[in-house]
Amino acid sequence: MLGTIVNAACILAGSVAGSFLRRGLGEKYKDVLYYAMGLASVAPGIGTFTRNLPESEFPVLFILSLAIGGVAGTALDLDARTKAIIAKRGGEGLANGLISACLLFCVGTFSIVGPIISATTGDNTFLYTNATLDLVTSMVFAATYGIGIAVAAPILFCWQGLFWLAGKLAANSDLLQGSLMYELSIVGGVLILSSGLSLLRIKDCKTLNYLPALLIPVFWFLVKGLF
Repeated sequence: MLGTIVNAACILAGSVAGSFLRRGLGEKYKDVLYYAMGLASVAPGIGTFTRNLPESEFPVLFILSLAIGGVAGTALDLDARTKAIIAKRGGEGLANGLISACLLFCVGTFSIVGPIISATTGDNTFLYTNATLDLVTSMVFAATYGIGIAVAAPILFCWQGLFWLAGKLAANSDLLQGSLMYELSIVGGVLILSSGLSLLRIKDCKTLNYLPALLIPVFWFLVKGLF
């Protein structure tokens, strides 16, 4: 868990540093950072998707995942409810920024594969690399949206902790180191891209409504394993 602790600590440190930088920024510079975060979400979203899709054994699974997950999330109204909770404490801008930050921090390949490798081999290289990236990213997010971005740290800790625990329980499973990881990364790439489009004010895709899509590949492989 050391790698995950370091990763969460870097987000906290970056958020604190970024919140101090924010005080000296003019409005036009905040707008520049706002759009920079949108572009920073679009680029890795596309990269994650295109990098993992060729490795998929079920190329249409991500489409089914987004469709089923989107319907479920819309029925639960996840996007509106989550944004309303965050907006009460920090405004609509923070809500959009925090959602994008959490997706960038949690859904990337490093943040999924890293805890599993850490649990199975003790190698924290992926997590330390991710921590460095998140340190810089959280500083820019906090410079744009404020200290509220620090909330992403405990969310990341719980997220990576789940994968670390899964790695410990299934240390010899090819599933956790192969097919499922590709499918999760493909869906995650689409979600990160969707978040970037919202930040760029191109289209509000209500990204959080699609979050249940990440569960569909898990259920798919669980059911497939029974036969």
